[in-house]
Amino acid sequence: MTGKLDVPHNISIVALPAKCPELNPVENIWQFMRDNWLSNRVFTSYENIVDLCCEAWNKLVDQPWRIMTIGRRKWARGS
Repeated sequence: MTGKLDVPHNISIVALPAKCPELNPVENIWQFMRDNWLSNRVFTSYENIVDLCCEAWNKLVDQPWRIMTIGRRKWARGS
């Protein structure tokens, strides 16, 4: 947090503790992808890893409602 940041009056800064990935919505997206499409697999090559990750990403992109649900945080919403 710095006093040098010019924050508009309609924006509230919510400081997140350091090293708390569970509070970062993007980390929850990656966890969802690992849990549902990328875990319990044997990867045969680097290209196989990239292909399967791209496939998982495309599945997720086709489900925007799921992204919104995973990334939503009650504590981060305004009053």
